[in-house]
Amino acid sequence: MPVETNNKRPIKTPKPRLFGGSLLILLTVLLLLNFIIPTFGPRPPQVAYSDFIAQVEANKVDRAIVGGDRIEYVLKSQPTGDNTLPPQAFVTTPVALDLDLPKILRDHNVQFGAPAPDTNGWIGTLLSWVVPPVIFFGIWGWLMNRGGGAGGAALTVGKSKARIYSEGSTGIKFTDVAGVDEAKAELQEIVDFLKNAGKYTRLGAKIPKGVLLVGPPGTGKTLLAKAIAGEASVPFFSISGSEFIELFVGVGAARVRDLFEQAKKQSPCIVFIDELDALGKSRGGAGGFVGGNDEREQTLNQLLTEMDGFDGNTGVIIVAATNRPEVLDPALRRPGRFDRQVVVDRPDKIGREAILNVHARTVKLSDEVQISVIAARTPGFAGADLANLVNEAALLAARQNRDAVMMADFNEALERVVAGLEKRSRVLNEIEKKTVAYHEVGHAIIGALMPGAGKVEKISIVPRGVGALGYTLQMPEEDRFLMVEDEIRGRIATLLGGRSAEEIIFGKVSTGASDDIQKATDLAERAVTLYGMSDELGPVAFEKPQQQFIEGYGNPRRSVSPKVAEQIDRQVKETIDGAHHIALTILDTNRDLLEETAQTLLQKEVLEGPTLREQLNRAQSPAELDEWLRSGKFPSGMQLKQLAIV
Repeated sequence: MPVETNNKRPIKTPKPRLFGGSLLILLTVLLLLNFIIPTFGPRPPQVAYSDFIAQVEANKVDRAIVGGDRIEYVLKSQPTGDNTLPPQAFVTTPVALDLDLPKILRDHNVQFGAPAPDTNGWIGTLLSWVVPPVIFFGIWGWLMNRGGGAGGAALTVGKSKARIYSEGSTGIKFTDVAGVDEAKAELQEIVDFLKNAGKYTRLGAKIPKGVLLVGPPGTGKTLLAKAIAGEASVPFFSISGSEFIELFVGVGAARVRDLFEQAKKQSPCIVFIDELDALGKSRGGAGGFVGGNDEREQTLNQLLTEMDGFDGNTGVIIVAATNRPEVLDPALRRPGRFDRQVVVDRPDKIGREAILNVHARTVKLSDEVQISVIAARTPGFAGADLANLVNEAALLAARQNRDAVMMADFNEALERVVAGLEKRSRVLNEIEKKTVAYHEVGHAIIGALMPGAGKVEKISIVPRGVGALGYTLQMPEEDRFLMVEDEIRGRIATLLGGRSAEEIIFGKVSTGASDDIQKATDLAERAVTLYGMSDELGPVAFEKPQQQFIEGYGNPRRSVSPKVAEQIDRQVKETIDGAHHIALTILDTNRDLLEETAQTLLQKEVLEGPTLREQLNRAQSPAELDEWLRSGKFPSGMQLKQLAIV
């Protein structure tokens, strides 16, 4: 898992301050306000000339301005409460002026004068008509130039959103990478290509155009790409596949073009596309939609063209990461585009130990902490999971005001990650507590006897997480990559151990085994339909494995006849019944141990260490256990109810 030890942020290229553009916007706003405010402000009402003369003769006019074609005047103050007269400011309709008007105004003591001359003249008129269109088209051209062209690229929509790291500024080197040595070895060649391209081109070799990093989530694909750029000291463009896609058709393709144009200017460089499946899904995928303007498909077509089109991208290497390689378009994965596919898988025990050592550099550990023991207890953990484990342990130690992180903190952090947060506030009544105790001891006894099942580390009846009233912590002694038939039957029997203990002790079952039954059924169905472990059906796969690195998605069953479906269901039922037989037989053989261990667990709530090992070492296996696990066959006369004795 690559680890970012130097927390450097990407160095952004400073943008010049567009003072001229800001000034243009300010002047435009002021000019528009100058035109808009007089237009939409309150306008004086217009009255007839005869009404004006009548108001003058009634001594209601205070002053007036007499122009060539209109008269503006102001009335004297109105009596309080008199709302019969209009407002004080008036403009008359254009009329021919009366020659006796000055005499009338003088006789009634009305101050009057002529309007101020228009100093603007024809120049002001011309500017009032020319300047606004010029400003409008100027602003439009400025925005279009900033947007990179016409059409969908206006207002920077078509610009690439890639984050640019300057040479070597990613802060990651291959020395910060652990647990993925094979992937590092593959990627070291890419660094050598970028540093010493002439060594390869002189022999006629071509630099790979693309490297595809595939693997489960959290294994460090993104940081591996940063390590390549950090080692090669070349510019590094980073962008997510979803950042190309927009609502408007053509925007994604424009962004792809802009990204490669920028990359060509700074070649040699690396372009990293994270979550490539968001962009590169197969064009013949589900839905069957053909035709029309599909934004994602157009973006993918543009990417294919840029990677291996008519014009080559010399010195630009594409590094992409995905955890769903099975959905990618075949044209995207072919040689010439992504020449290499590097698998970044979950680390083994040695890799986990190396990753833990990297993450523990900045954590103060106690002398008792053994990284190798923690690595052995974390099979299946990815780099991100291990980083979270170290951080959780450090948080727990800080909460306890310790000076260093102890082994107990790592143990508690591991249980918190695996089983969830401890919930002592969830109080169980006596019947529930007793049921949970026998249930968990049943899991532990059977798990201790099953081949390849691993070591039972801890039993607890303290509720944890969501809905877990108790748990049995079982850790494999080594990494396993294959399971044989007897191990699968043993694992199913271990899952059914809790329900079997309830049957033997109480003669009835509870809802606490629902999750165990679900897991046992899924495993039995995969054994029959995917692994071909059925004597009746033979080595035929009835499921289609689709999700290679992402768990939690069910595999669709192939189209089968009703007869074959009935055979599959019968074989699954027989597999589960056989495992149920095994669980009941073992617990019936060790009934005294079951009772004793459950009573001890009820008193202490948690069993681990020497106490737990002493109890489980006394468990005895039935003589026929190995044969039952190997063949899955039981004597025809044996019935489940014969063993379920209260």
